[in-house]
Amino acid sequence: MNTVYIISGPAGVGKSTTSKKLVKNLTRSSYISGDTVSHIPVMGRGKPWLDKDTNDLTWKNIRSITENLLDYEYDVVIDYVTFPREAHWLKEQLMNRQNIKIVYVVLLVDQDTIQYRDQLRQPEVRMGERSLILLSEFENDTELAESNKLYTQSYSVEQLDEIIATILEDDKFILR
Repeated sequence: MNTVYIISGPAGVGKSTTSKKLVKNLTRSSYISGDTVSHIPVMGRGKPWLDKDTNDLTWKNIRSITENLLDYEYDVVIDYVTFPREAHWLKEQLMNRQNIKIVYVVLLVDQDTIQYRDQLRQPEVRMGERSLILLSEFENDTELAESNKLYTQSYSVEQLDEIIATILEDDKFILR
């Protein structure tokens, strides 16, 4: 059985760090950066959070890449700001496949932690106010189940193995 891991949360919570470490803990794994996929279209591209067409195209591309990787029996780790409606859409798109599991984890922290972590980033990739807006959107999303949330503000980078173990071992994150 192959697994699709959707690692989500606002900018600055450690999605990429966690996703890249998770990939290294899997035997046959692949990594999809949603940000990279969203930048495939160059001219005429909108911001995915503001432009429905850009967001839809990004998710269709993520789905296609995921399906290709599953065809070759890879576990797939998707690193992207993914709200419940998108996670459930992807689950529905993959419903015809036998023997796959979908794990949806939303990493969350408090406001002070997200601001602190954002300041640790290189200036050109800092998200500033956007991190706080996304944090608020996740906190207020009534479709986001408590079972899909993983609060990481009390973890340091040195404790990343504990976060990975929780993702791998805790069935509460499974969508399918």
